[in-house]
Amino acid sequence: MKKLLVGLGLALAAGGVWAGGMESLEAFVKNVKSGRAEFTQTVTAPAKDGQAARAKVSSGTFEFQRPGKFKFDYKKPFAQSIVADGETLWLYDADLNQVTQRKQSQALGSTPAALIAAAPDLRALQADFALEAAPERDGLQWVKASPKNKEGQLQNVQVGFQGDALAALEILDSFGQRSVLKFSKVEVNPALPANTFQFKAPAGADVIRQ
Repeated sequence: MKKLLVGLGLALAAGGVWAGGMESLEAFVKNVKSGRAEFTQTVTAPAKDGQAARAKVSSGTFEFQRPGKFKFDYKKPFAQSIVADGETLWLYDADLNQVTQRKQSQALGSTPAALIAAAPDLRALQADFALEAAPERDGLQWVKASPKNKEGQLQNVQVGFQGDALAALEILDSFGQRSVLKFSKVEVNPALPANTFQFKAPAGADVIRQ
């Protein structure tokens, strides 16, 4: 979960030959104030000791609302949730019945979730990321961002757009682990219920405050 959190955040690019991705990013940050989608995530760890790289696939739903609120609700293969309510970041593992609670301002920083849920404009992104354009592939427009803070675990993020809609995230961490999220059934600016991003620890759950 913690590696996932490091991976979840969005970084983006500026300048370059491929203007389409930058235009999509700018429109997304400016115009999309809330969203809802289904996602599939494939996490591939680097090969070790002559063994082939192994991939793990999970799926669930994603919702966000600017400023600073989002929810990743994992359904398969295990029930897990990551919820940011604007002040606190909650990580819940249903199998362990364990909740990790962190201050959102300290937990997000230069992560992918910062772009989706918080960044008001490209200038705000440029404060935390070195931005560069990327070529079109897989029918998507791409932008790339590398965090300026080299002490974190995030190496870079590539964000794919289909038109102005968020379509994919490719996250590479400093350990060589790659996480690819593909979004489907994307809804732009839906009216989300007020309690969407509220989290209450289940009865009997072990709560760890960091």
